[in-house]
Amino acid sequence: MAERSHPHEGQVVTVFRNRLREPALDAYAAELEVVAALARSMPGFVETKTFVAEDGERATVVTFADPDSHRAWRDHPRHREAQRHGISDYYSEYSIAVGTTSYASAFVRDDISS
Repeated sequence: MAERSHPHEGQVVTVFRNRLREPALDAYAAELEVVAALARSMPGFVETKTFVAEDGERATVVTFADPDSHRAWRDHPRHREAQRHGISDYYSEYSIAVGTTSYASAFVRDDISS
């Protein structure tokens, strides 16, 4: 199992919900590979994870350590380019919610057999 990151106060969390257009799936996957690698290389990147619902809606949760690192990612030219492609080519709809963590807690059971 991959090591999990625990939330911390002050982190910036983005929830990006979207639905993809069927004709765009291959092009989206190729661009996502490039952009996700770029995000992971950014200073302050914490983690990202995508979930896909039964109805096809996707939700990606992206966490950066602080507002400055989040802004650097938000404004990165290659990320901006991908956003333009999303609007013109990939998404039938999307929404973005961004917030700064004001409270954080985590629990991990060490003995998974209990």
